Order: sequence, then structure tokens, then C-alpha cells
Amino acid sequence: MTTDLKIRHLSEAEIRIPLDWAMQEGWNPGIEDGPAFYAADPQGFLGGEIGGELITVISAVRYGDAFGFIGFYICRREHRTRGYGHQIWAEAMSHLGSRLMGLDAVNEQTASYAEHGFKSVYRNIRHTGISLCDVPMDPRIAPLGHGVFPAVNLYDQRFFPAERETFLKQWAAPMLETRKGFAFIEDGDVKGYGVLRACHEGFKIGPLFADTPEIADTLFRTLAGQVKGQFVVLDTPEPNTAALLLAERYELSPEFETYRMYRGPVPDLPLDQTYGITSFELG
Repeated sequence: MTTDLKIRHLSEAEIRIPLDWAMQEGWNPGIEDGPAFYAADPQGFLGGEIGGELITVISAVRYGDAFGFIGFYICRREHRTRGYGHQIWAEAMSHLGSRLMGLDAVNEQTASYAEHGFKSVYRNIRHTGISLCDVPMDPRIAPLGHGVFPAVNLYDQRFFPAERETFLKQWAAPMLETRKGFAFIEDGDVKGYGVLRACHEGFKIGPLFADTPEIADTLFRTLAGQVKGQFVVLDTPEPNTAALLLAERYELSPEFETYRMYRGPVPDLPLDQTYGITSFELG
């Protein structure tokens, strides 16, 4: 049997494979993350196969011509330490070209990524717990839908290094039963929004962006209140002290951490208004 690795783009139907592998690794992806991930960059998911069997995957999602994000870097355990991961990594880097690149890395891997020019900028801390929230009665809260989406998409551009409208349309899709999104609208302007999605274990809140801690609190209660009594996850950037206090206020405990790393100029993003990142996989 040949041991040569053949690297190719994964089809839309095959996006379930890196998601399934991520679940097996304990990363707990969303139940219906696949359509949004694929929409972000249909050429952005790579698989390496030997004899027709996939043994390694990676995502290298291009957001326009200026930014890209690495995720889903997984090799089947029985094929590790044989150089296959390095091969598909090189293909992913080639796919992103000269773009500014980002990724989220566990502490043990930061040194390895640093060898490829990535620099640690800050920690993201995963907080988990049981939702104790009741949904607030606030007329400024509006469900995400087609009418409010253009304003939410414009608001989102402050928080991400590149435009990602195609991705957001799927991520915040109001027709999916497994996710719900809400915007905070005051005087006709969006001043925050968030998305709750069902995962294989519990629910993740992300993104959660807000102009003020009070707005973030209202949005968090709106989202977590949808699943009161169930397990919720919030991934907070450590530089945002108000985000850490929000997690503590609602009895969420630190469970896991990653380091946000960039190769290239660090983007100037409002971390003080970022209470929950979108995902470890796509940024």
C-alpha cells in the first residue's frame, strides 16, 4: 500500500469529517457548524489521504485577500509523528499566501507555531457552567433575522480583521432550530449582538460583542436564558476584565484556555467590547 500523502480540498459533504474528529478530540463543535464553516471559504478545508483513506485534516479559511485563519489541525493518532501533519500544514500555509494569519493554540503548541512566525498576543479562557439566567424583558433586544442582519453585519466588522458576511449569514441563520441570535438595538443603532448554538455537549455563546458591560450582561442573560438549567460555554478574551467578571457573576468556571496567535501585524480590535469570541476554529 502506498504511503504517499495526497492532499485535496474537502467537499461540502465532507465538512462533517473534521467536525466529527474535533468532537472525538473533545473540542465540542456546534451541531450545525458545517454550513457556516464551508460558506466562509469553500476551498478552505483540506484533507490528506493515503490509499483513499483520510488521515489528516486542516482548515485554512480565507476571509478576502487580507486575512486567513487556521483551525481543525488534526491527524489520526495512528498516523502521527510520520510527517503527514507537516505536509498538510505547508499546503494550508500556501493556501493562505501572504495574508495576515490567525489561530488559537493550546499552550503546549505555541512554541511550534512560533517557529512558523506566529506570535502569542493574548489568552482566551473558556468558561463553563449551568445557565441560571432568566430572559430579561427588554424592548431593545431583537431576534436576529433578515431585517436586522445588514446592521449586525456592519457592526461585526469592527470586531474582525476582515469582512465575513457570507459566514455570518449562516452562523446567525434564524431558520436553524439549533441556534438563536439577538441584537441590542437602541435609538435605531446596533450596540451589541450574540449567538447561541447547540453543541454536542450543551450550548456555546459566541460571538458576544457589546459596546458596554451592561449591554453585554443583557445579551448574555437573553442568550443563556434560552437554555436555563443547561450547560453553557463562553470563550472570553483575558484582556477584557469585564468579560471575566461577567462569567464569574453567572457562576461559569474557567475550564480551558488557548492563545490567540497572529503571523503578521496584530489587528487593532476592540477586545474591551469582545465578551465572547466566535469560535476557536474560525476566529
